[in-house]
Amino acid sequence: MNDMTMTTAVAHPLPVAPFEGRHLIDGIWQGSADGATFDRVSPSHGLVVSRSARGGAAETEAAIMAARRAFDKGTWSRATGKERSTLLLKVADLIEANVERMALVETLESGKPISQARGEVAGAADLWRYAAALARTLHGDSHNSLGEDMLAVVLKQPIGVVSIITPWNFPFWILSQKLPFALAAGCTCVIKPSEMTPSTTVMLGELLIEAGLPAGVVNIVLGFGQPVGALMAEHRHVDMVSFTGSTAVGRAISAAASKTLKKVALELGGKNPQVVFPDADLDAAADAITFGIYFNAGECCNSSSRIIVHEDVAEALVEKVVSLSRKVAFGDPLNPETQVGAIISKAHQQKIAAYVRDAVGSGATLALGGEAIRHPALPGEFFGPTVVTNVRPDMPIAREEVFGPVLVVLTVKTFEEAVALVNDASYGLSAGVWSENMHTCLAFARRAEAGTVWTNTWMDGFPEVAFGGFKQSGQGRENGRYGLDEFLEIKSVVMRIGKTRPNWVRD
Repeated sequence: MNDMTMTTAVAHPLPVAPFEGRHLIDGIWQGSADGATFDRVSPSHGLVVSRSARGGAAETEAAIMAARRAFDKGTWSRATGKERSTLLLKVADLIEANVERMALVETLESGKPISQARGEVAGAADLWRYAAALARTLHGDSHNSLGEDMLAVVLKQPIGVVSIITPWNFPFWILSQKLPFALAAGCTCVIKPSEMTPSTTVMLGELLIEAGLPAGVVNIVLGFGQPVGALMAEHRHVDMVSFTGSTAVGRAISAAASKTLKKVALELGGKNPQVVFPDADLDAAADAITFGIYFNAGECCNSSSRIIVHEDVAEALVEKVVSLSRKVAFGDPLNPETQVGAIISKAHQQKIAAYVRDAVGSGATLALGGEAIRHPALPGEFFGPTVVTNVRPDMPIAREEVFGPVLVVLTVKTFEEAVALVNDASYGLSAGVWSENMHTCLAFARRAEAGTVWTNTWMDGFPEVAFGGFKQSGQGRENGRYGLDEFLEIKSVVMRIGKTRPNWVRD
């Protein structure tokens, strides 16, 4: 098993029956009109975790129109900042009270470790609290220097009905980077979670109702991209689409949304580099690199899946990363000691393996791993820690998003060569730099084409700090005040004081 650390299965109270997920439309939980459902089988334990109503065009249309009516009615869209904030704070408290219930289902649906799932669900409450604070501080601008008879104000108002489409890898966390900000702005929403991890979104819907959110403000439709996601993107009564997922699907959503020229916010893929210079703290860098590639089994848009290291320290760094990789605890997601769980599906596992085979066949070298692994007590899909060296920049494994626990190593000789290699990518989500010289770090940060640049760390994030990408990693931002601005329209109001407007038509 790649001479690696493997945690064993532990006794854990598995659900006695699948979680039953239904649509939330206009404040009412309901199944699909045709009775259709779909099951989610745990990628780690092989059991049916959830059985969800399978929505179609009828359910999607009903949800969108419920959101439209709720927005136009104004109960939420014209509520005060205090009213919105108060409800969002209630939701945050309810999330914290339901961490264990939500984390268990998310672990079984996604394959991620239970300790990680607990951290993500509990941590998401902070996103809701930060959005609640923004709801109280929302304001526009005024222009009082246009002349003594003129005054103009710039208003910020909710954009309208927002379609929110979320991925399978961080279903609750990513929803919490979108929904509370949309609600803080006064929008109404229709949500489609991934068909592979739908249940925590449904659980959140229960909490929203418990907190007192008016009917129709948040609607949930369970199902697949066709027809649910497609209709949510193109519908004329939807004013904005917020999507997180693959770049390919992001392009399709943009194309569908273009029919009505609605706003689209996209958080897409990444091929994120960490650059290591000779004066770096190699032990700290190696640990951050190991975390960056194996966190969430590498199924993360922010995964640091390519390392660009100066040739003077490349061998030493690779040795440290390989040594640390052997110590990372892969295995049963329900074991609290597990750090890396199961791959989301067998098909995705095969895709990861194909990238590695292709690279080795093209001359790359396996420093560690490179294959699927079997758990001694579980039937699920697991892929071992993998480090690939002697990689050329033109190889697919160095340019495309593998989305697995596979690290590729490239070497450079100079700062300029490193920056050029970082920016020679279709993606631009995140980048990192390791150097004890802050001049080097700052120069790199200014030149790297990435939405986030970490210096001497990796993947530290805060609700206050905006997140999003350059190039094919997306458009728009989440979190921070910029994350709220995504859900607002700007309106200028120009007012004349007194009867000072001269007649245009001459007498």
